[in-house]
Amino acid sequence: MAGLTEEQGEMTIRMEQVYRAKGDTWPKVLKDNYEKYGDHRRAMRHKHYGVWHPHTWKDYYLNVKHLALGLLAFGFEPGDKVLIIGDNAPQWYYAELATQANHGVSVGLFSDLLPLEIKYIAQNSEARFAVVEGQEQVDKFLQIKDALPRLKKIIYWNYKGLAQYDDDILVGYRAALKLGETYDAEHPGRFEQNVAAGQADDVCAIIYTAGTTGAAPKGAVHTYQTLRAGAEYLLQLDPWYTKDNVVPYLPPVWINEQWIGIGCHLLSAGILNFAEAPETQQRDSRETCPSIVFYGARLWESQAAMVQARILGADAIKRMAFRLLMPIGEKMMELKYRKQAPGWFLKILYFLADIALFRPIRGSLGLSNARICYSTGAILSPDASKFYHALDLPLKSLYGSTEGGALTGAKNDDIHFETVGPVNEGTEVKITDDGELIYRQPGVFVGYYKDPDKTDAVLKDGWFHSGDSGFIREDGHIVFVDRLKDLIELENGDTLAPQNMESRLRFSPYIKDAWVLAGPEGAYVSAIIIINYDNVSRWAGQKSVAYTSFAELSQAPEVYELVRQDINRVNHTLPPGAKVKKYVNLHKEFDPDEGELTRTRKLRKTFLQERFRELIDAIYADKTEVAIEAQVGYRDGRMGTIKTTIRIESVEGAG
Repeated sequence: MAGLTEEQGEMTIRMEQVYRAKGDTWPKVLKDNYEKYGDHRRAMRHKHYGVWHPHTWKDYYLNVKHLALGLLAFGFEPGDKVLIIGDNAPQWYYAELATQANHGVSVGLFSDLLPLEIKYIAQNSEARFAVVEGQEQVDKFLQIKDALPRLKKIIYWNYKGLAQYDDDILVGYRAALKLGETYDAEHPGRFEQNVAAGQADDVCAIIYTAGTTGAAPKGAVHTYQTLRAGAEYLLQLDPWYTKDNVVPYLPPVWINEQWIGIGCHLLSAGILNFAEAPETQQRDSRETCPSIVFYGARLWESQAAMVQARILGADAIKRMAFRLLMPIGEKMMELKYRKQAPGWFLKILYFLADIALFRPIRGSLGLSNARICYSTGAILSPDASKFYHALDLPLKSLYGSTEGGALTGAKNDDIHFETVGPVNEGTEVKITDDGELIYRQPGVFVGYYKDPDKTDAVLKDGWFHSGDSGFIREDGHIVFVDRLKDLIELENGDTLAPQNMESRLRFSPYIKDAWVLAGPEGAYVSAIIIINYDNVSRWAGQKSVAYTSFAELSQAPEVYELVRQDINRVNHTLPPGAKVKKYVNLHKEFDPDEGELTRTRKLRKTFLQERFRELIDAIYADKTEVAIEAQVGYRDGRMGTIKTTIRIESVEGAG
């Protein structure tokens, strides 16, 4: 290792260990980490009642072992499916690996799913067991258990509020572990034998799609081999060290957390840190200072909007400092992007700006130690990308999918804001005649569970048809345009990619969501805006704008003018035919419980077009307002139904 720094040497050793890691399944890699590190190194930390509790690799291994054996005692059989639902916690990961150690299949669910949504996935996956967080999830399952005759046991890890529940289907996590210890004494070596018998091509997880079209989600079947391909690619892109701290934002319900929270964590032996609750995520991140941060694009954009809102609400000196110092960060970012060296004067200015502004902002976001920052799930707006790079955060977009696996990503010195990076090594990529991005690689899924017809529609001769529009630049970087089905041909012959415009609108501190459409025959572009209630209400208080509800605030003339300024900001960057000509402020937020958003907060546009057909028709009938009936919530918690009128505004200079 002569000539290498200590960190580079550790990186090299760690990467060699990744490829030499014992075992080709996650339970085997866990066993290897347990044997290497035991009680001497932390695998996880979990904040509970304000205190960080460490979990060593021995804790990880023994929890998985005894839970797996407890499941066997309950009658678990190879191939059984286990539903896992709850907020991020060590028990989520224990449950997945315990299932897989028994040659079963894990099925993750988002914690905010409704009982009917849980029932669909439970029936579709033919689940026999469920491991859930606590009372909220138990209550959901008890509502639907009569429709799930295959469901044998529900194991819960948070006991609060469940002391009086006496349903035979319920069992506490600690009781399941105790049963596993007893089973181990009666069947010594059973767990180890099961782990040793696992194979790389065994099915280990069914990952359900978001269902952006409004249709029922589909279960994408994955093996250890397909999931490991994604994890190993990310480790090649950005090596992890055993001392790295990671704060997984979501549990491993979606494919990205399977790669990172399960795969990269096991292969690198870094440290996972679990916040006390979803709402304390940012505060808890400030305490752990993660070096690896992985968020969806919407969260990155909302954090940037939050910073801007705080600055707008700050005193005059802070606002002036922000206006004066941010351009220094932007200039440094531009030079770095063009691979040009800054002059000594700019270096001094940036050093001072970093101390005065950038460093405090990074700290407030829990990003003071971040060296790897990933964004995925949607297009990250160029404005948001530039904002974070001006703060000296190496944020980059990744491209991948639940079915197709990880496809692209850029190294920190090769980031381009308009691309999602070059393709990973060993991947074949093509652009079809109609502009669809198709590819094949080791990480492509096996198929949709119990749905060969839909599998055949997207998987042809090993090529995964992504349904996405994009192109490959001369430098090998991939440019993602939008979903093919969402591209709109405008009346003037231009093609509109709504997702890029929507992401740029969301960069505003006053816009929480945006839906861009072009009406019948692609007549012209309009936008349905969801205001950011917290920030707009704060602004309204400063401007003495009176209101009593979300609906009333959204329709205030002053708020329409506020939103118009951000639409003009985006319009200035667009060709004449693609500019937003009309817009409305919707009277309510989009709600995943009403089917308007996926659980990852993507727009279900097909569903939205039917839900808001009357509003869309009014926009393109050149009306100036439309009357609707709406349910609203008041500040005191009361709910009511009102009739409200939504204004339809035109944007000057966009016609």
